[in-house]
Amino acid sequence: MYTWNELHFACPPSRTFEFARHVDRWPDYLPHYRRVRFLEGSGCLGGLVEMAALRRFDTVGWPVWWVSEMEVDEEESVVRYRHVRGVTKGMEVEWKLAPADGGTRVTIAHEWHRPQVGKLLAKRIIGPVFVQHIADQTLEGLKRAAEGRSKGAAANA
Repeated sequence: MYTWNELHFACPPSRTFEFARHVDRWPDYLPHYRRVRFLEGSGCLGGLVEMAALRRFDTVGWPVWWVSEMEVDEEESVVRYRHVRGVTKGMEVEWKLAPADGGTRVTIAHEWHRPQVGKLLAKRIIGPVFVQHIADQTLEGLKRAAEGRSKGAAANA
């Protein structure tokens, strides 16, 4: 399974990177994130992080969660995750930030070579319905926050 999300942020990469790496603050900006907590480490350095979100289907919410090993590469403006617990165990995720058009291009790639749930279910349901959708919502919410268009964004950056 492979998914790709991309969005342009109208702010510099350094500011955008702060929002991307401080995942423990995501519930402040992202209503679909129920909680994020570090079991080991921190958003500055990475570590073992538990994340829980809600995938909405009209009026019904489907809770999802996972635990990832998070690696922050400040020099390359990259954040990597390897899911180690949850349905998506084994999934590799890479956030890349690059200067573009006076702002920042943020891309998220999810790769899952050996899904425990089977390749068909991963490719047809989990990837497009859950992973792709949640990543789109995450990028849109972080874009609003990084650009200063959400409540509390400047105070928490």
